[in-house]
Amino acid sequence: MASTTDFIAAIELGSSKIAGIAGRKNSDGSILILARAKEDSSSFIRKGRISNLDKTIQSLTSIIDTLERSLNAPIGKVYAGIGGQSLHTVEHTVARDLKDETVISQELIDAICDENLSVTPEEMEILDVAPQEYKAGNILQAEPVGMLANHIEGRFMNIVARTSIRKNLEHCFSQAKIEIAGMFPSPLVTAKAVLTENEMRAGCALVDFGADTTTVSVYKSNILRFLSVIPLGGNAITRDITSLHMEEQEAEKLKLTYGNAISDHETEAEGPETVQSEGSQTTVELHVLNDVIEARAEEIAANVWNQIERSGYADKLLSGIVITGGGANLRNMDKLVRRKSETEKVRIASAPHYDVRSQEYTDLKDGTQNTLFGLLACGTENCCLPKAGEPNEPSDDLFGNDPELRTQEEAAREEKKKKEEEEKRRREEEKRRNKKDFFKQVKTTIGKLSDGLFADEEMK
Repeated sequence: MASTTDFIAAIELGSSKIAGIAGRKNSDGSILILARAKEDSSSFIRKGRISNLDKTIQSLTSIIDTLERSLNAPIGKVYAGIGGQSLHTVEHTVARDLKDETVISQELIDAICDENLSVTPEEMEILDVAPQEYKAGNILQAEPVGMLANHIEGRFMNIVARTSIRKNLEHCFSQAKIEIAGMFPSPLVTAKAVLTENEMRAGCALVDFGADTTTVSVYKSNILRFLSVIPLGGNAITRDITSLHMEEQEAEKLKLTYGNAISDHETEAEGPETVQSEGSQTTVELHVLNDVIEARAEEIAANVWNQIERSGYADKLLSGIVITGGGANLRNMDKLVRRKSETEKVRIASAPHYDVRSQEYTDLKDGTQNTLFGLLACGTENCCLPKAGEPNEPSDDLFGNDPELRTQEEAAREEKKKKEEEEKRRREEEKRRNKKDFFKQVKTTIGKLSDGLFADEEMK
């Protein structure tokens, strides 16, 4: 297998799985998926919080190994998503009174942005900032530089999370010897993957149904206006099904195969009365199964709508609601959201709005990998580990058969090598000189102390 040397790698740490992916951006805007890997994380990541660092490190190492085998190339760094229950937005305003009418400069805007970053809630940190608008005098502007005003307000939507979330994440990557090329809040990159520019401009709510959490992001005029994480997800439905006297794995299979977010006894009467998962001896009445599923799905949908109302944009979302994530695959989940929100426009985003291709993988449009696709889209650096000396030693092919260029390059290398050796000798000489001066100073100091002691003795 030929090795791949040009790709972007990304890892998402979720409550059901840690997933890794590698892909290449094409000139037409599409992404070619080159490799994928995943590890079950349900026993050591809950609601986005890492509870067992050692198991997380082992899983990260395993994922990188799997990706490298598929790529036949070493991975030097990855992009990572950060999420979890503690993730949310906090509004903050920074105001400045100006002398008379002042032309607003970029330096003033930068100072206002810096002041915003200096204020963080206790035990939280700002992961990213979504500037809203600036109020220059009585006028709201997205770009106020150059305007005349005697007062300016910068309005910000800070995306915050518990400090321990990032620290634990960075610790695990560091211990697994994986460099982080960039870290992005997962909801932002998911939105980048599935929302169109028209939807974000006209106003929409993105609902990502995860395993342990459901994330609600509200956009209007291409700006993030609200973000909140609900501590309920698909696993809550699965655990409810286990009350019908079965194991969790079996309950998950029944949910995926027969589950319906809207229990319709008339329609179900036309199908089988009882169902059971493959290889299981447990039989359940279909209407009982879906009654359990609907009860929890309704609670989740009601909480979603409550968060959208809290945002203050419930009546301004001209593009409606977009749902994604594994939970969006539950039969009639879109209809349930439509019913609970009384919103006609509800779209299922099972794949990004740009083309994702693969010659090997066929399950790219199930809604569970959109965050990974978003990370690939945000990535800008080649994540392949370069060979030793590669950045500073261009290939001979660069100069073709031009002997003059080759001679110039060799001379440049020799000159660079000579300068490096001279600098090394200079540093070593300076180090020896400093060491000599240090011992000389110590010797002088000890001599003075000794003279003082003997002088004291003579006086006695």
